[in-house]
Amino acid sequence: MDQELSSRIESLRLKYATSGQELLDFLDGLIEADYITYWDYIRLDSLLSLQQPRTSHPDESVFIIYHQITELYFKLCLHELQPQLKNKKPEIELLEESIRRCNRYFEALEHSFSVMVEGMDRKQFLKFRMSLIPASGFQSAQYRMIELALARLNDLVNIEKREALSDEKDVSVLLDEIYWKRGATIEDSGQKTLTLLQFENKYGDHFRSQAEENRGNTISDQSKRLFDEGLLTQELQDSLRELDQHVNVLWPLQHYRSAVKYLAKQSSDVRATGGTNWQKYLPPRFQKRIFFPFLWSKKEKDDWGKSFYDSYVK
Repeated sequence: MDQELSSRIESLRLKYATSGQELLDFLDGLIEADYITYWDYIRLDSLLSLQQPRTSHPDESVFIIYHQITELYFKLCLHELQPQLKNKKPEIELLEESIRRCNRYFEALEHSFSVMVEGMDRKQFLKFRMSLIPASGFQSAQYRMIELALARLNDLVNIEKREALSDEKDVSVLLDEIYWKRGATIEDSGQKTLTLLQFENKYGDHFRSQAEENRGNTISDQSKRLFDEGLLTQELQDSLRELDQHVNVLWPLQHYRSAVKYLAKQSSDVRATGGTNWQKYLPPRFQKRIFFPFLWSKKEKDDWGKSFYDSYVK
């Protein structure tokens, strides 16, 4: 037996010795076990059974599958960001790689969004969407978790209150004024829509605990400390700016583009299934959400989203 194989066997013996079993027992189990297959490893049968349309319109399956794909990409982003949030002193190379990966995921989503914009029949969409009330993409908790991981909570409050609450430390106060609530509030009465009530009931406590846990150490907080210390590399600055645009400009504009195609009419607009005010909620120029404001000039912040609007919304 060659030395390399002997070394591997000894490593296995030491690994399994702590279990109280002999290595031979584990080897016998390995001999008896079936080979792994691709379809079993990725749980393909389960994955393909997760699409359960509520109507007979064929394009509802397109709608479901793309949203499921979106949530998987969001999960990949959180997979990258959550370990970074535990680092009080981040390793720059690891942070750079995590941000590069998040950019890659959002870029893939943006490039694939034609599946939604061009890939469904409008008449079908306007019919099957009525069976979804009050469900809405507004209720994507993972997207909110990405925001809470990247941004200071103070930078996520409604733009009208942002300056006044710039130094506020009470998480409850800030969450009460978070921007997304305005997107699912009836404008005339100020009453919360059922979509928002459901969302808060399901995830409100989780958002609060995560906001408390992330306070002072979001990716924005970490990056600002590196920036102030002169340690934020140009590559990381560029990647953070790119991610800011992906999440806060390009991704919302893709949704706005889709809403314009499917919901806009000549005389009035079709209401979104969740009662969200998409005309004012989605365009970046109204919200001006910016995760890393210290990396942008005043003019860039004033013109937030304008350079992309004409090319994305036609």
